[in-house]
Order: sequence, then structure tokens, then C-alpha cells
Amino acid sequence: NTLKGNAHKTPFKELLAFGHDMADLTGKAIIPYFRTALSVENKATSGNYDPVTKADRAAERIIAKALKARFPDHTLVGEEYGTKQGTSPYRWVVDPIDGTRAFIMGSPMWGTLIGLIDGEEAIFGLMDQPFTGERFWSDQKASYLRVRDGKPKRLKTRACANLKDAILTTTHHNLFLDVHQKAVLARFESTVRMTRFGGDCYGCCLLAAGFVDIVIEPGLKTYDIVALIPIIEKAGGRVTSWTGGPATDGGNVIASGDPKLHDAALRMIGKAGG
Repeated sequence: NTLKGNAHKTPFKELLAFGHDMADLTGKAIIPYFRTALSVENKATSGNYDPVTKADRAAERIIAKALKARFPDHTLVGEEYGTKQGTSPYRWVVDPIDGTRAFIMGSPMWGTLIGLIDGEEAIFGLMDQPFTGERFWSDQKASYLRVRDGKPKRLKTRACANLKDAILTTTHHNLFLDVHQKAVLARFESTVRMTRFGGDCYGCCLLAAGFVDIVIEPGLKTYDIVALIPIIEKAGGRVTSWTGGPATDGGNVIASGDPKLHDAALRMIGKAGG
């Protein structure tokens, strides 16, 4: 199944259009469940909580069906149904509802994540919030936000070179589980101008839009971050692991709007023992 040169290449505009088509389909499937009396299943064990709903699973089934019909050789990596391996270097990495806890409490701080990896590089990302009508995405050159049927607005991260001036967001402090993770969060909280919790994928999109300076998250899965990497990077930001490596596989991840700020953030993490 080894492919040489550009033999596997699909025109980017076709991949982009397919990403938007999937977001249209999933939005229609998810919205009827939002702010309704939902039964919630807990996927976790040992007293932990990892909720999933019919909306999560319905949306991922729709994506799988659409991908099988349009690009049957592409791999699909999803949160709810795992990996369906294909023969192409293209891997679609999706989280039908990133922020399920927000979803089940009626908060709009959730989104559908659709990302695409070619080989090892995340080349396309989309975050769709069908309730608010907001869609964030990247193409080969830039990132954009469109609200409902309005005109797309190009996104740009803002300049912020110093940690003391930065606004930081992370999903929740109780996700920082071990001593090192807790030490890292404490250092940032004591240094930055402001820290806010909650938001999941939404925080990363606000970073790309220039309203947040740092997003730091521990223990992510690949489907939590792949779609967000191109959105942030094409807007001018950086996304890496806490040690400065690639973030496509998840783990401890940090994103910054200003590359200079990112360097300073990595140095701070290093001083915290990691």
C-alpha cells in the first residue's frame, strides 16, 4: 500500500468541500438533541466520568457513512467508534461533540471537530458550532470564521510576547492529575494576567481569533486536537506538546497565539520539571 510521489493526492479544494459537507450533516443530526432531556451514558470506569450521548454517536455514524461513500480508502479515527483503517495516507480525525459535558448541561461551549492528516501533517481543520451558527476552519493559507450564512472573516492571532500580559484558558483544573501537571498549571496561573476555565475546543478557536493568548491542556486524545492545529497555525499561532514536539497524537498540549510567547511558555514548563 505504499504510495510514491503525489499518486495519492486529492485536490485540496475537494477535501475542504468534503469537510464542510460533513459539518453540515453532523450539525443537522446534533441540534435536535441539544437542550433536550437526554439519557447520558458514562464510558469511564473506576469512579471517573466520561459522558457520551446519542448525539455523539449519531454524528460519528453520519461521518463514517459519508467518508465511506466519498473516500472509501481514507482512514477514519473517531472518538466513539475507534479507527476504521484505510489504505490512503489521508486520516480524518473527528470528535463529533468535543465538550460533551457542556452539551449535556445546555451550554454552547462545544463543537464538532473534523481534522485531516496527510501522512504525519495536519493539513485541514474545522470546528463547527451549529447552535450558535459559528464555523471555524483552515485552508492551505489561512483560517476563517463564518457565522451562519455570513461572509467568512479571516482569523489572526494577536501579538502578546510576555506571559504576564497573557490571557490563558484551559478546560478544567481537575484534568491536571499528576504532580507535574499541577505544578505547570500553578506556575501559569501565578504568572499570566488572567485564567479562565471551560471551553474545550472553543478556547482554541478563540485563540485563533485573537481573544486568548495561551491554551494549555493535559492528557488530550488525538481527536481532541488534530482539527484545531491547522486552525491555530494558519492564523499565526503555534501548537506543540509541552516539550515542544508535535501535538497530533495528543498528550500534554500547549497552543499560543504569539510564537515568542510560546517559547516563553515552553521555558516555564521546563522550569516546572517537564
